[in-house]
Order: sequence, then C-alpha cells, then structure tokens
Amino acid sequence: MVLTHINEEANLARMERGELYYAFTPNLVAARKRCSRVVSRMNNAGELTRREMAEFWKEITTDPTPIPLPASLPSTATPQDHEESEDTILQSYPWIERPIAIDYGYNVSVGKDVFINFNCVILDTCKVTIGSRTLIGPNVSLFSGTHPVDPDLRNGTHGPEYGGPITIGDDCWIAGNVVVLPGVTIGDGVTVGAGSVVTKDIPAFHVAAGNPARVLRKVERPASEGVGKTKDANSASKA
Repeated sequence: MVLTHINEEANLARMERGELYYAFTPNLVAARKRCSRVVSRMNNAGELTRREMAEFWKEITTDPTPIPLPASLPSTATPQDHEESEDTILQSYPWIERPIAIDYGYNVSVGKDVFINFNCVILDTCKVTIGSRTLIGPNVSLFSGTHPVDPDLRNGTHGPEYGGPITIGDDCWIAGNVVVLPGVTIGDGVTVGAGSVVTKDIPAFHVAAGNPARVLRKVERPASEGVGKTKDANSASKA
C-alpha cells in the first residue's frame, strides 16, 4: 500500500542521510518503477552493442553526461576496428552481463572499465560507488538498504527502513556470491573471496573472505607497480 501522508521532500532527505524513512511513498514507488522498467528493457533486449549498453546505463543511472560520439574511422575500417574504437571511447560505461537488478539507479556511480557479471543486485537506497577497473563477480549483492530489527517498528510495508552508502575502490575484485552490507567501504585493490558477507570496512590492498568477511592477508606489490598506470582499455571486456 502506498503511503500518501508522508512529507516526500523530508522523507527523501532522511533516506539520503541514511536515517529512517518510508520506502512506499508515491515518489519513491514511482522512482523504483521507472528504474525497473529500464532495467527490464535492458535485460530482455537481446544482444547489445557497446553503445546500446552505454545508453541503457545512462538511462538507468540518470547520468546527465552526454555519451561520446563515435569516432570517425576511414572507409577501410573493419567491424572489429569499429568495435575496438567503441570500447575505447565508451570505457567510462560498465560492461554488464545480464540480468541485473537495481532499485533506483540514480544512486549508482561507477568508474571506468568496470565489469559486472550475471545476476548482480544493487539496492541503492544510499549511494553505491564502484571504482575504476573493478570486477564484480556473478550473483554479487550490494545492499545499501536495511530494516529495523524491532518487528513493531519494521511493520511490513508501513514501517520505516534505512541504509548506508557502499563504496568500493579502484582495482577491486568482488568474487561470486559476495554480499556487501550498508555502510561498508572497500579500499582500492581489495580482493573479496567468493561467498563472503562483508559487514565492515576492508583496508586497501588486502584479501578478505568469510562470513563475516575477515582480512586474511595484505597484497604485496612491487615498488615499481602502480595500479591503474598501465591498464589495457579493453581489459574489462576480457574478464
């Protein structure tokens, strides 16, 4: 049932701050329906070009940034030349293996060369940020929303919920079936093992795994190695 007696502006402000708010107000229900329609179209669109995928992502996230125009290639250019050119031009947009599920879309932000594998679920009650060159494995769930544990307060669809932002740094690998809970920050260069439940922050350049996820070891890197310095622009497509 839609709650019509809630002040929508104040309710949205509470949601964005991670405070108790009501999800079943007319505006928020409409926002989720909008995102659901676009995501459904993308999930069922059949084979997509790189540009078509970027256009869907722009619509899902309501990103106002114009999509770069295609490069002007010589008439002798092959289909592969055009494809590689588009990969380079559109590297700011994620590679997505469908299906994917997203609540609002406008609270999701990703960096360059991000790869998102099958069956990813993003509940973007609060901001969900994914850094450049990060790989998201199959069946990963990013939950920035949660519910009160008091059942009287929770009160089904009539009660409030709340959330916390999720931030995943650059050059991370979030392996299959990982769950990330509200308020978590995962630093740059982190690997999270398959099936982990991340309940707390993970420092940069560490490996973590388990339920709940615990840091297992630090990632030792040669002094000459710089993450992001020599990345292949098409690396996400090869993941």
